[in-house]
Amino acid sequence: MQTKAVVLSEPGKIGLQSVGITSPTPQDIVVEIRHSGISTGTEKLFWSGEMPPFPGMGYPLIPGYEASGEVVEAGSDSGFRVGETVFVPGANCYDGAYGLFGAASKTLITPASRVTRIDGATGPAGALLALAATARHAMAGSGKSVPDLIVGHGVLGRLLARLTIAAGAPAPTVWEIDPRRTGDAEGYSVTNADEDERRDYTSIYDASGQCDLLNQLVGRMAKGGEVVLAGFYKEPLHFAFPPAFMKEARFRIAAEWDADDMTATRALVEGGTLRLDDLITHTADAADAASAYETAFTDADCLKMILNWGTA
Repeated sequence: MQTKAVVLSEPGKIGLQSVGITSPTPQDIVVEIRHSGISTGTEKLFWSGEMPPFPGMGYPLIPGYEASGEVVEAGSDSGFRVGETVFVPGANCYDGAYGLFGAASKTLITPASRVTRIDGATGPAGALLALAATARHAMAGSGKSVPDLIVGHGVLGRLLARLTIAAGAPAPTVWEIDPRRTGDAEGYSVTNADEDERRDYTSIYDASGQCDLLNQLVGRMAKGGEVVLAGFYKEPLHFAFPPAFMKEARFRIAAEWDADDMTATRALVEGGTLRLDDLITHTADAADAASAYETAFTDADCLKMILNWGTA
């Protein structure tokens, strides 16, 4: 079997190519992808060649962990039916290319246990469920607190703010240094560090991915406060110990979503509590993948780029 897929041959070299895919098993489903999203965090680091050593990494690779599409073949043990709409967090079904993360493909094969049924009416926004579930994972669960300060007003920062408000918690403050990304805040305020005098934040979520902010954030927290590292960082993180010691600061890393996060997030989206479609600022045909990825990674006006696979 062959399919068209986005292939990152080496850092900076990306485009649509034909690749082989493995045969499905009875536990697998075959999905025709309709839409896939481009991550400006991890995928940008693979594109630029700045990604630290990462399990399963290598070139050529097929990126993407945000995709939605239609089941066109369902294995006898999959529990799915042809015609169902699903969210797909990636796939590793390719011959001659690493499936990291493997969702940017016209057709893919994946174990049914990895996908999530979604409402077909969700449209392109269905591809954003993973990012929304990742934001929820950072906040929900035992011993976790919702943010009162969020650093970064990109897609992840906006989702963290929206989920905080949806939870009925007080509206957080959001810092953003790029004036092009300060708008579209509903129910919370966006400012920058220079205009914010507070020094008593108890739960600071960094969604910026910047590696040099810890000392500044420690200086803004209340005693016993916490910094949650919700971004992805290409360099080692450092902080001065004495100020953190005096604050009895805590640091927590938020990783990817799990099944419970996806279930809860899907319910919020399909129930109308959490909106995703307005986070999509750019769309492109999959055939124009090279320019689409460059735009997503270099244009600050591009909040979220979605690839349309309907014409691939």
